[in-house]
Amino acid sequence: MQPTMRAAVYRGIDNIQIEPVEIPPCGAGDVLVRVEVCGVCGTDLKKIHYGLTPPPRIFGHETAGTIVAVGGDVRDWRVGDRVAVNHHIPCQRSDCFYCSRKAFAQCPVYKKTGATAGFEPAGGGFAEFVRVLPWCVDGMVRIPEGFPADEASMIEPLNTCLKGIRLAGVQPGDTVLVIGQGPIGMLFTQLARIAGARVAATDKIPARRETARSIGATVALDPDTEDVTSAILELSDGRGADAAIVAVPSTQVVGDAFAQIRPAGRVLLFAHTRLNDPLEVDAGAVCMQEKALIGSYSSDVTLQQEAADLIFSRTVDVRPLLTHRFGLERIMDAIDYAAHPRETSLKILVTPAS
Repeated sequence: MQPTMRAAVYRGIDNIQIEPVEIPPCGAGDVLVRVEVCGVCGTDLKKIHYGLTPPPRIFGHETAGTIVAVGGDVRDWRVGDRVAVNHHIPCQRSDCFYCSRKAFAQCPVYKKTGATAGFEPAGGGFAEFVRVLPWCVDGMVRIPEGFPADEASMIEPLNTCLKGIRLAGVQPGDTVLVIGQGPIGMLFTQLARIAGARVAATDKIPARRETARSIGATVALDPDTEDVTSAILELSDGRGADAAIVAVPSTQVVGDAFAQIRPAGRVLLFAHTRLNDPLEVDAGAVCMQEKALIGSYSSDVTLQQEAADLIFSRTVDVRPLLTHRFGLERIMDAIDYAAHPRETSLKILVTPAS
């Protein structure tokens, strides 16, 4: 019989059960990773709360751990290597329409999930062991000796934000509005600052505004009680923000973002990852004022090493973002904290190894 492990199995809307499941067998091109830590992502929350995929599944994709088995065809990895797992890797073939245009997230191979702890592949990080499938094995990142796994688990989310910053065209001297200072918003705040921009960060939670200032926001404002527009105009010599990044899944704030960018500025939607989510946009502002509405989804394989280097060098410092850790048996507490932020909560981590 195949040995078993503990896993958090999604059984239906808002229903996750800790169950014994078989440890995934390691195929010829696979590696098996013992999960040290896995971050809770907003896309996990949406799948759990809205039932966007049928059960049973084992979610979790911001995963870091240690290789415990390698398939016979695997050449560059060894048992004992510490790795950050990437669950989506595109085919990168020259004859792939989307890869040839660097639209990697639309590649059919990229859309296949390449990490599983059992059932239909869904990331698998909310389990004691995860199997990395062949096309994602080379997408893993080696963690330097002694570097904390919890920080390394942020490479994948940082990659997605780095892709968004590049799509938004942030340049030195720009004024960038970052709406929402959750973990993703704070990654955007740091990346915009590193790119040489002045950052106006907004969030309703005081502790998040304080942390945003500590990591480089020029100003951090409460959108309900402070004049965000005036602050942006002051930072931008009266023009308006060069770019606004919407890091909260709300369509209501998009109109505000459009009003607060300059003519020919850009609004980037990052958190709207649920289809059939209608949005009303001022078509005149798009046409006559040349304001652009763009979206960014998931990671870019060509930015993987850059994202890893930013984490490992702590040029992007994720330590202030990692606030709560829960063992696997407390997965529903982890989900609740991620879905309903407390005053001091930011990134929520699950630690199956504990």
